[in-house]
Amino acid sequence: MRIGEVSLNTNDVITLANFYKKLLGIDNGSNDEIHQALIGEETQLTIYNDGTNKNNNNQNISLAFTVEDIEMEYKKLLAMGVEIIEKPTQRPWGTVNMSFYDPDRNVIYFRSFPN
Repeated sequence: MRIGEVSLNTNDVITLANFYKKLLGIDNGSNDEIHQALIGEETQLTIYNDGTNKNNNNQNISLAFTVEDIEMEYKKLLAMGVEIIEKPTQRPWGTVNMSFYDPDRNVIYFRSFPN
């Protein structure tokens, strides 16, 4: 069994989807205001408005992405005006992690595994 999809429910599909398109360097060719699927290598990320109002107090879930060059990604996030929670930091277990907020204030982690 594999995770086939992670869905972020939002009040503003366009803004959140455009953020992730830029973040992930992909384009799904859609401007749908209700549902957009962003396809990665294995797991699909969907942005969805189910018609209910979201409070954006997202305290129970976060997303983590493994990246090749965390310093390059950090600079990209700064250029995008993203609110950084923690700058790239070496962890005792060997990874370099950083965290930031997406437009809905979901906590997103980038991690890299230095050689």
